[in-house]
Amino acid sequence: MKRFLPKSFYNPISFAGTTISVVSFSVIVFLVVLEMFQKNRNPYMGIVAFLILPIALFAGVAIIFLGMFLERRRRQKDEALHRYPRLDLNDPHHRSVFMFFATAAVVLLIFSAFGAYQAYEYTETVQFCGEVCHKVMKPEYTAYMYSPHARVTCAECHVGSGADWYVKSKLSGAYQVYSVLFNKYTRPIETPVRNLRPAQQTCEQCHWPKYFYTEKKIEKTYYLPDEKNTEWWITLLMKIGGGNSESGPTSGIHWHMNIRNKITYIAVDSQRQVIPWVQSVGPDGKAEVYQVNDGSYTKEQLAHGERRLMDCIDCHNRPTHIYRPPNQSVNETMALGGINPQLPSIKEISVEALSQPYATGNGARDSIGIYVREQYALRYPRIAETKKAGIDSAIVQLQNIYSRNFFPEMRVSWKKYPNNIGHLYDPGCFRCHDGKHVSDDGKVLSRDCNTCHVILAQDLNDKLRLSLNGVEYRHPVDIGTAWKEMNCSDCHHEQ
Repeated sequence: MKRFLPKSFYNPISFAGTTISVVSFSVIVFLVVLEMFQKNRNPYMGIVAFLILPIALFAGVAIIFLGMFLERRRRQKDEALHRYPRLDLNDPHHRSVFMFFATAAVVLLIFSAFGAYQAYEYTETVQFCGEVCHKVMKPEYTAYMYSPHARVTCAECHVGSGADWYVKSKLSGAYQVYSVLFNKYTRPIETPVRNLRPAQQTCEQCHWPKYFYTEKKIEKTYYLPDEKNTEWWITLLMKIGGGNSESGPTSGIHWHMNIRNKITYIAVDSQRQVIPWVQSVGPDGKAEVYQVNDGSYTKEQLAHGERRLMDCIDCHNRPTHIYRPPNQSVNETMALGGINPQLPSIKEISVEALSQPYATGNGARDSIGIYVREQYALRYPRIAETKKAGIDSAIVQLQNIYSRNFFPEMRVSWKKYPNNIGHLYDPGCFRCHDGKHVSDDGKVLSRDCNTCHVILAQDLNDKLRLSLNGVEYRHPVDIGTAWKEMNCSDCHHEQ
């Protein structure tokens, strides 16, 4: 029987490589076709089809040539063979074999290019980032799905455009894969992300700072943890400011943007929450330094602290992966009608139920229901019977809140990830604007409420206070002037 391929091909090693290559190629084609007709794609199918099987395919090809090389060496010992294979295109057999290998090489090259692009595209998808390493990334992926940026892909913020950052992200990703495979990752995942691309190259491609709006009206509704779930609300006019004098004042919150002013700070902790030193350089190039001089920080700490040019992400540090405190989540759900405010003490009971330490997410869902029902059975037995449907509905809402914001298996909760927007539950603005940062000539970074916003109206105990010029804030619970002297988060971080 005449053999079409070179004699060196006919050996067990090359046959094994051929089998691996053919099977791998066939499965790749099958999975690609299958994925085209699936509505809900399996996150692991892309890894198998575009990452694992192509490696097996090329390994099979390499094994084929290895077998041919070894077989030729073996035959050289027994026969007088030329040192290198001969190719004579005038020989019809040689010409046919050459055309076969050339065609196979071109087909393999085309499919390799297609596969390489598909692999690149797949590794940039939200599915790959959020669902492949399911246990590790479940908190981040869940928070992302309920965030304002749920339609912005992970790669647009974490990678951006250009080959340089793509390479950097894949090198970083290689270590992350190692961490997952060998259980080396931290619980929870550490923040801030040290190798995150500057916001000017990602966020500002959509959010153009030069044309930010100058002011923004915000309304907040709160419920006190008393029997009546006393409702109160506040209306604020946020002084957003911007970077373009033609669009309005350049003062306000976005005065910090480095379009006009460059703010540099030194943080002495890993989460950038303790900032004892700040430098401001204005458009005229004049530099002013503000620092805490109460002896709580040493020169050595400042020298070894992280020095950083202020970026959008220093305040907007949780633009997508947001974990909300129980108090905030329950207030919002009650204001939207998800939890009936007419249920006595529902605000207090709800926050207590969400704040309990639970070992697992599934256990938490059951325990929340048990806790709420037991509280009503003990405090309000009649309500527990007559308002059972309302209580059950509230329990479902609380279970959903918990599943979006707490992940015991990864030790993730809102307390592990400070949110620097605002100052109610975390230090936020008061990291610098605490009244303790003083310049050499005596200027102080003010903690006055009116620096960033004006309180237009506040409704408390059915007493409406309203003024377009702003009204003085009143704390819903009488704590004297303590709220002026301490940070909000000193109390609210524990709720």
